[in-house]
Amino acid sequence: MTTEPVWVIRPGALDEKLGIEVLEQSADRVVATMPVTGNTQSLGRLHGGASAAFAEALGSWAAMIHASTMGRVCVGVDLNITHHRGARGKAIRGTAVPLHRGRRTATYEVRIEDADGSRIATARITNLIVDRD
Repeated sequence: MTTEPVWVIRPGALDEKLGIEVLEQSADRVVATMPVTGNTQSLGRLHGGASAAFAEALGSWAAMIHASTMGRVCVGVDLNITHHRGARGKAIRGTAVPLHRGRRTATYEVRIEDADGSRIATARITNLIVDRD
């Protein structure tokens, strides 16, 4: 099985609204940034839902690249995220790495850090690998 992507995954409409910028993408690792500004809750802090959407985007991109090596696609079936502390700085950075890459499922851990490299959240996402319609 090759790890080279059959196609490059591009951000969707929500990803663009959140300001996600992909820096690196492969089935082994997806790295991206997202601004804090524009993604805050009423107290002016990074919204937990924005962090969750960011984590889902990164893990799903990696899983989609993995699925594409088999001529298939993926759909998310589980996401959990733990928020460790508030973001400090203007942007956050996320890195998704595989915990499991199989023929039926792919699970990725996503580490979200602030500008000084401190972990602000940890997420795990599992995608079901399915045939293309």
